[in-house]
Amino acid sequence: MSDTLRTFIAIPLPENVISFISRIQERVKAYGFKAGWARPEGIHLTLKFLGDIDSGDAEIAGEAMSQAVKESLPLSLAAKGLGVFPGIKRARVIWVGLKGDIFALTELQKKIEEHLEAAGFPKEDRPFRGHLTLARVKGEIDPKKLAEAMKKFGEAESEIFAADQVVLFRSELKPSGAVYTRLRTSNLIKK
Repeated sequence: MSDTLRTFIAIPLPENVISFISRIQERVKAYGFKAGWARPEGIHLTLKFLGDIDSGDAEIAGEAMSQAVKESLPLSLAAKGLGVFPGIKRARVIWVGLKGDIFALTELQKKIEEHLEAAGFPKEDRPFRGHLTLARVKGEIDPKKLAEAMKKFGEAESEIFAADQVVLFRSELKPSGAVYTRLRTSNLIKK
């Protein structure tokens, strides 16, 4: 029997954006929401969650990812605002949004999805909405307090950054939090 790896494809964030997100996260934590807060250094822009796959399939996924992005240009993005999934009355995820080359980001994600599907990986049912997860909600959150936080941080914006790498990560769940290991990196090439 072969080993399985929990994997996903994402764009890593530069240190200055991670610092910005960390500051927002600390301010949102002050509202006292019951949530499992993401470690800032582990926050990334997920393009495709593959879940548990056969270790041999990780090579196939990495090759599909590389083929999908080989002619893609770096994206200009910034972290901006605060939002929730699925909605304010039943929030399950608190996230920071994105601005910039959003159409190009969506097209890049679509190409990755198509190449992975052609390689035999299941297609995601939900539409892609680029975001940076701050927390997973545990229990109920007062919608008024949440709306207040969203309004307060709705205009907060990081410096613009170049999203110039796409990475296939392994995720190992540990008591101290998830540990992410790069399995394959593909650079978006400036033309």
